[in-house]
Amino acid sequence: MKVCVVGASGKLGKYMVQHCLELGYEVVGVCREKSVGKLDEFKDKMTIIPGPTNDRELIKQAVAGCDAVLTVLVPWGVQQYSSGTAQAVMDFAKPGARLIFSCGWHITRDGQDVYSNSFKLMVSIFGKIGRFFRAVELDDQVEACRRIFKSDTKWTVVRGSDLEEGESQGLPVWSQHIGDPILKSNKTRRIDFALFMVDSLVKDNLIQEAPAIVGCQTPSALEHSS
Repeated sequence: MKVCVVGASGKLGKYMVQHCLELGYEVVGVCREKSVGKLDEFKDKMTIIPGPTNDRELIKQAVAGCDAVLTVLVPWGVQQYSSGTAQAVMDFAKPGARLIFSCGWHITRDGQDVYSNSFKLMVSIFGKIGRFFRAVELDDQVEACRRIFKSDTKWTVVRGSDLEEGESQGLPVWSQHIGDPILKSNKTRRIDFALFMVDSLVKDNLIQEAPAIVGCQTPSALEHSS
C-alpha cells in the first residue's frame, strides 16, 4: 500500500509514518519546509515533499498514485488552513482512496454529542485566544469536517481526546458520540492515536464514521469495554 501522510513532521504525523513503515507501506510525507529535519530518522525510507499542506498543487503531487491519505487537520492561522488541506486531499486523491483525518473532540457530526460545561468553556476560550493572536482557527477545522462529512469519498474522521506521551498501550477504543461513559477518562497516548489512524486504513466498518477515541487502558475503557 502507498500512503501519503499530510503533516508528517508533527508529533502525531511522525508516529503515523513510523507505524506505516513498520507495516511495510510505501510512505510519502508532506510537511512544512522548515520542519523537514524532524523527519531525518525516516528520510532514507520515505519520500518527503516540503511545503504548506494547504497548497493544492503540492497536495496534488503528493497524493498521486497513493492508495490512502492520512491527514492531520491543523487549525493554524486564519487562512483556512484546515479546510484548504481537506479540500485539496478530497479533490486530488485517486477515486476509492482511503482518506483518514484527525481532529479533536469538539467536532460533532450529527449534533448528538454531549459535552461537559468545562469542555465547552475550554473550547470557547481557546478559540477566542487563538483568533485574537491569529494563531489558530478552530472554526475552520469545523468547516473542514463539514466538507468531509458531505463528501462521498471513503473518509474517516478520528476525533482524539486529550493526548499524552508514553509507550503504546494498544489500539484505542471508540464510540460514535462524546458523552458515552467509555470515553470519560478523556486520555489517549499520542502513539496510539496514530495507531488508530493507520489501523483505520483497513477497517471498512469505519468508512464514513467519526469515531471518538480513548486509550484502551484508561479507567473508563477498562470499566465499559465489552
